[in-house]
Amino acid sequence: MKLFQQMLVAGASLSLIAPLGVQASDINLEDMNGYSRSSKKQSKRFTNNFSNIQPGDWAFQSIKNLANAKGCNVNFPNKAISRFEAASILDSCIGDVATVTDVERNLINEFATELATIKGRIDGLEVKFNDYEAGSFSDTTVMDGKAVFSLGGGEYPDGVGPAGGGGPSEGLAFQYMYQMNLNSSFTGDDNLYVRLKAGNAQGQFASKTYGAYLSSTKTGGDAVGVDKIWYTFPVSDTVTAWVGPKIENYYMHGATPSIYQPVTKQFKLGGNGAAYGASTDAGVGFSYNGDNGFSVSSNLVSDINGTGHGFLTNQVDENWSTQIAYTQPNYHASLMVALKYDGWSDSYYSTSTGASRSSSTLTGATGNSTNYGLRGYWRPDDAGSAVPEVSVGYDFSVIDGAASSEDETSAYFVGLTWKDLFQADDKIGLAFGQPQKNESETIDPFAWEAYYSFKVNDSMTMTPAIFGGDNRNGSESGDIEGVVLETTFKF
Repeated sequence: MKLFQQMLVAGASLSLIAPLGVQASDINLEDMNGYSRSSKKQSKRFTNNFSNIQPGDWAFQSIKNLANAKGCNVNFPNKAISRFEAASILDSCIGDVATVTDVERNLINEFATELATIKGRIDGLEVKFNDYEAGSFSDTTVMDGKAVFSLGGGEYPDGVGPAGGGGPSEGLAFQYMYQMNLNSSFTGDDNLYVRLKAGNAQGQFASKTYGAYLSSTKTGGDAVGVDKIWYTFPVSDTVTAWVGPKIENYYMHGATPSIYQPVTKQFKLGGNGAAYGASTDAGVGFSYNGDNGFSVSSNLVSDINGTGHGFLTNQVDENWSTQIAYTQPNYHASLMVALKYDGWSDSYYSTSTGASRSSSTLTGATGNSTNYGLRGYWRPDDAGSAVPEVSVGYDFSVIDGAASSEDETSAYFVGLTWKDLFQADDKIGLAFGQPQKNESETIDPFAWEAYYSFKVNDSMTMTPAIFGGDNRNGSESGDIEGVVLETTFKF
């Protein structure tokens, strides 16, 4: 209980600081940064887990339809684009703001900050994309980024430390993550993406075993390094290709499978386990995205950098994933088939036995598995109501060579999101589900989280959250509870 007493004191202190931050932004930040704080109460916001806008997102399709309808002189790419690219296309196509449609006004509200930054003012649309230079290292490179402060901790089972070993079972942690995204284009349609990242997480928020690993967690002892790097380019109007020495397979999917944005990484992509679990390794892939919302993507990621062995050999963990999806502005449905070889396992959303593909744990297992992931989401037409956005997921796996009593695993996920209930841009999130477990396990694990996210100003968001699990690691004594206050600064 000492941990939660400490968090109450810390939370009370920050609640006194937050109003001062709001007041300061009213006085200074708008004049200093030229940012718009326009209300987005009626905005039909799109959501994904990445920094770019994907072809399946509502905003992507709406801007593309707008460009086609108005005959804008823009070369609209059939690939993921940055928010600044989307805002510049919107700016060049929108015309007279006094006669915009509801969809166009929703887009203006959605990209108000980017439009303000591009134009250097918040009350006009006359400055075009070619005049924009802020945030650029060159004519073809744009940078954006964020920093996240995380204050809190968890109460682990007696005698079990945060990392799953010995040490204190509870404690208060204060950690950070710093990230920079660099996007460079050489033809206007391609993109070289580089992500630089640093962090000092350990212990309390770095436990995969108990589901306490945060989405913002970055270990590495303060060292800044290249976290992701890949190159993407269009093959045709409907086909995009990726290749990179450090990429995760979900960046190459044709559609985003879940619109729930988690605090703990276990709930990423509708359950970060058997089907959608990933690792940053060398990879290649392609995606077909039709104008009707249908998409097919396939990619291969190989752990050649982690082993020193060659690509496509039986000495290297590999993940071959194929997704078939259908996405519309209000709903999505998809099937993922992930073939994982040579012991590839995923531990964020699983028990230890549920993640295992090894003969040392499962009799006769070869290290290979076939994993199926069903995903779907639905969102209401208007935000600000009691009706939430709903994301669901179900994973099923077959483990090659394992005995019939232990050759299958399963997991499920449900995520609910309420937006704009108390003020513009606020968000309530609730997720729960069963982490991936083996059919031989007699104890059912359960995980959950709940949070409230609100904006202090256009560049600063605060998110108090609680999370926990019953029998989380597959044992009756494997319960956990945690609390965290995250502050995110975007630039």
